[in-house]
Amino acid sequence: VQLQASGGGLVRQGGSLRLSCAASGTILSINSMGWYRQAPGKQRELVARVSGGFVADYADSVKGRFTISRDNAKTVSLQMNSLKPEDTAVYYCNINKLCQKIEITGEIVCDGEDHWGKGTQVTVSS
Repeated sequence: VQLQASGGGLVRQGGSLRLSCAASGTILSINSMGWYRQAPGKQRELVARVSGGFVADYADSVKGRFTISRDNAKTVSLQMNSLKPEDTAVYYCNINKLCQKIEITGEIVCDGEDHWGKGTQVTVSS
């Protein structure tokens, strides 16, 4: 599976950005899909994720400002409002544990892995 993220950029403090991520392939089920971020010199951290049952989970630092949504089975979006300079980071789309159909063979393959997209930079100026 490949994850394609879009929507990063430069915004002033208090501004908004919307990130989107689309997964390729025939995905049959996902444990969770969401966003992590990594700031310079820091570890990658969870921002928000939504489970296969569409239950959302947020980092405390973004609650009330960010909203995650599963647009369909293979797309997730993150609406980021009231952005702060400390939100500056590279944001990574993530799928945790999935089952997918391999089109060439028709085989259904399930794994317990984390799948990552290439990051998208979000920069918030003060």
